[in-house]
Amino acid sequence: MATGHVAVIGSFNADLVLDLPRMAARGETLAARALHRFPGGKGSNQAIAAARAGARVTMLASLGTDAEGDAALALWAREGVQARAVRHPVLPTGMAVILLEGGDNRIILAPGANMALAAADAAPPPCDVVLAQLEVPAPAIAAAFAAAGGARRVLNAAPADAAAATRLLPLTDILLVNAGEAMALAPAAGQDAAALAQALAGQVGQAAVVTAGPAGAVLAMRGGAVLRAPAPPVAVRDTTGAGDAFAGAFCAALAGGADHAAALRAGVAAGSLACTVLGAVPSLPHRAAIAALLDEGLVR
Repeated sequence: MATGHVAVIGSFNADLVLDLPRMAARGETLAARALHRFPGGKGSNQAIAAARAGARVTMLASLGTDAEGDAALALWAREGVQARAVRHPVLPTGMAVILLEGGDNRIILAPGANMALAAADAAPPPCDVVLAQLEVPAPAIAAAFAAAGGARRVLNAAPADAAAATRLLPLTDILLVNAGEAMALAPAAGQDAAALAQALAGQVGQAAVVTAGPAGAVLAMRGGAVLRAPAPPVAVRDTTGAGDAFAGAFCAALAGGADHAAALRAGVAAGSLACTVLGAVPSLPHRAAIAALLDEGLVR
């Protein structure tokens, strides 16, 4: 498959992961079993995931003038991601606290400089796919999509923000959401992933994808066709990076010339592999691992 170019407009966060025996009750002090620090942020994670999946990647972001911002630039350089980052003189680099209990997580986000990304700093380079999430301001995403030229515009409408997503849907070619986010955008469609994808596909230019955890993912084309990719059985350790792994691999496949079905399978394979490793960035799989899982025939 050819190597395509993915431009990602999105966030970087320094992730602080607390591994808990259980969630604390109101007013309770609870000792964590372990503390881990990882680089994170949906935009950064997805950029790295796309690069590891074989794409050429450019990252557009806003960072603080602090050590965490320096770490982001160093990380992207190591991962082969070209950075187009502005440095905010006052706001700190974003941070997320991730409460991990078994294979489930709860995330508390302090966005910091991510929310200072301006439309003027969001013009993507010539590329095949422009990928955005909702951890940066909607006007910046709208500007990036408006300047995308012939690139496919993929919106991962996460974290759930119905107002921002609704504003951006008319500019979006492919919408990518999990089941909970899909229900927030199409509450009348019920809980079935295929029905949700079909309802959302009518609001965007090409297609809507709904990821459904262990059930895999569904892609509905605007106009009717529905594609499904089941998830292979894996030993789940941490689901934190699974959605970002899916998004990055899905967009890398599209940018490289894959059709929707092949891109959907690549996304499911990458998301499944990510569940087996602790931490977002450490869990993002490389192209060879994704290809090996696809070759096993467990993602059809």
